[in-house]
Amino acid sequence: MKTQGILIVVCGPTAVGKTSLAIELAQLFDAEIISADSRQFYQEMTIGTAKPTEQELSTVSHHFINNISIHNKSYSAGKYEAEVLEFLSQYFSKKPIAMMVGGSGLFINAICSGFDKFETEDPKQLWTARNFLNTKDLDWLQQEVERLDPEYYAKVDRKNPIRLKRALEIIYTTGKKYSEQRIGKKTERPFRIIKIGLQLPRELLYERINLRVDEMMKAGLLEEVKELYLHKKLHTLNTVGYTELFDFIEDKIDLPAAIALIKQNTRNYAKRQMTWFKKDENIHWFSPDEKEKIIDFLQTTLSNE
Repeated sequence: MKTQGILIVVCGPTAVGKTSLAIELAQLFDAEIISADSRQFYQEMTIGTAKPTEQELSTVSHHFINNISIHNKSYSAGKYEAEVLEFLSQYFSKKPIAMMVGGSGLFINAICSGFDKFETEDPKQLWTARNFLNTKDLDWLQQEVERLDPEYYAKVDRKNPIRLKRALEIIYTTGKKYSEQRIGKKTERPFRIIKIGLQLPRELLYERINLRVDEMMKAGLLEEVKELYLHKKLHTLNTVGYTELFDFIEDKIDLPAAIALIKQNTRNYAKRQMTWFKKDENIHWFSPDEKEKIIDFLQTTLSNE
């Protein structure tokens, strides 16, 4: 298969420094940036999702940020895959290198490896199943997957509700076990993929997460959450930084407790992100302060193309 171009992926946990590195690399390689942060897609969520600043967005062209509304109920990793692949097919006719940056492993995997194709995925049935599953908590999802597909339950990251819901969607709409339909084969892409992972010692990363949450609060996160309160039942708002402050607004907890929970839940999320990414043997790991080393690695790799 002829190679269209090169996709450089910058991934890693939240608050590790992906955005600044990606912008610097994009400027160096005359590339544009595709977001692979599933929360930054939404127009109404800005401070709590740590979107790039207006200045950063103006420095380099960004795509798949602010591209949908929180009221869009059907935006999945599969839809993201289709839209990004279509975008890249046009992009690579103009530029040889594209950047992808984010911490949403499922969405990065959708572009780099693709999804298994299942017997049938009727849109109406999927929509019904998805709406039903979005009302269920993690414990229920775990029990349901274990009941219907114990083979997959033994392998899946049981703390990842997205993967549990995806399995149940397929089971409900096809009537067959998810594990029986997965072929596990990587989809060949018409572009070369180079993955850069950023990591920090846990204590330092947690310090940066705590500091970021404090900065979000100073930037007006509580005001942003108050504006979204009437929509709090939307699945897209059931996320760290928003649910904790919804509880504060409803007088379930005080503000210091809500902030402490945001920090704790963000740290837990970062830990899950690293667990996901560490399973990918194709990621080349660096510290975010090793920019020159990263640039040398990429230049050497690209020169061998």
